[in-house]
Amino acid sequence: MPVLNIAMVGSDDLAKEIAKATDQRDVHTYVHKESGSDGPRILSIIRPAKFPERLRPFLNALSAAKVGMVEITKIDATLGEVVVAFASAGIDKGLVIINPPQGEWVDEDQVEMIFKQAGLGNWSFEGNDGIDLREKLYALMDQVAADLKAIQQAPLVLPVDQHFNVKGIGLVAIGYVQSGTVNVHDELILLPANGEGNAKSLQVMDDDVVAAVAGDRVGLALRNAKEEHLGSGTILVRPAVEDKKSATSIPLAVVQHNSSTMTLTRSPFQKRELAVGDIIHASADLQFVVGRIESIDGGDAIVNWESPLFIRRENPQPTLIAQLDSKPRIMGNAILKLN
Repeated sequence: MPVLNIAMVGSDDLAKEIAKATDQRDVHTYVHKESGSDGPRILSIIRPAKFPERLRPFLNALSAAKVGMVEITKIDATLGEVVVAFASAGIDKGLVIINPPQGEWVDEDQVEMIFKQAGLGNWSFEGNDGIDLREKLYALMDQVAADLKAIQQAPLVLPVDQHFNVKGIGLVAIGYVQSGTVNVHDELILLPANGEGNAKSLQVMDDDVVAAVAGDRVGLALRNAKEEHLGSGTILVRPAVEDKKSATSIPLAVVQHNSSTMTLTRSPFQKRELAVGDIIHASADLQFVVGRIESIDGGDAIVNWESPLFIRRENPQPTLIAQLDSKPRIMGNAILKLN
């Protein structure tokens, strides 16, 4: 069943008008399911509850999402950072809800100008009626349907953000399928440990399934895997294939970067220039990796990463670059080439 993941910056109250709350951790999730002509269709709202205090949950929401939603109560520096982040993540479709506190006012024309300047002129401005917003989100789902289907056909990339042992089941990994499809009984590689495991069973939204596709948040029971091979930043992919008899050669779906040449496209709202020795953070496919700039030559910088950063071999996501002491913290997005 198709799932539309929506990164939301806004209130718990508004999210609950649209969908039912399901998970309440650093990132709150809300789900609404409706039957369409081709079967059930799911809206999954991903709301980083501790933003702006914590940046990483927001960046993870952007990694998993195809569209965005922003509730605006005032115009301030946080709004600027939100707009920069959505634009840098390439999320060019979304909804804006202006909803100031009782007795206060937000200039809609000014907000529209901010979104246009950031490159988000296609986002639409809506009221705060939950049912109407739900219909608008389903309309956006129709607009990105071809993209959702195409990414299901891509090689499997499944970042893991939680793992634990369950009595009677064993080791379970949880994460968003970023691209491709994972099936029961698939053999998997656990990066960066290069460990191995087999997909014993799969659950999506508490239902046992035989396959989970791009967009699904899946719980995956692993057989023959070691718990020490799972951790923050673990990515599951299918093994590489080298078959001389059939002349088949299929590499891993991701490329491991320990050092990269980075070409940064800065946000139009970002005034800070990067310098040699600067510490940066890269966000891609729910990874959050620290790097240090080794050298700069024109528009390119050499970055050494503190831990491996994995970039999709095909159609990679925009890699968001952040500096935690900058305002806004998002510098922009980057193309990374392996050194």
